[in-house]
Amino acid sequence: MNKQDQLKLSSQVCFPIYSVSRLLTKSYKPYLDKMGITYPQYLVLLVLWENDEVTVNQITDKLLLNTNTVSPLLKRMQQSHLIERHRCTNDERRVIIQLTDKGKELKKEAIPIPEKLLQTLLTANIELPDIINLKELLEEWIGILGEQKQKQ
Repeated sequence: MNKQDQLKLSSQVCFPIYSVSRLLTKSYKPYLDKMGITYPQYLVLLVLWENDEVTVNQITDKLLLNTNTVSPLLKRMQQSHLIERHRCTNDERRVIIQLTDKGKELKKEAIPIPEKLLQTLLTANIELPDIINLKELLEEWIGILGEQKQKQ
């Protein structure tokens, strides 16, 4: 591949990943709209359904987001009565995020979502092992790119 071809959109590794990410997020929208939440809120809920009562920093680390992105999101989720925020008793600088009953109840509605989206992705040419392999590869890239970011 010559240097000019490297700048073609069709040569970019990032573009199909970006496009799939956008389209997948869009595929979640009808389900999340019924629940009254956005995709970023869904991601926070996934973290909290796995481990309730976590710090803001634990959420930002898990979702690979900055605090200035997550803080307004958490504020909106608190206003919607999905979470509660309170200061840690032994370290005032730390904020603990905890699910409310309403946030816990949404888990029941969310349970079928991953399976429905998986069924959308499975085709004659794409089978479950392909999806698992892709996920594992993307997780490796996240690790590689995360390490590079820390070095900068």
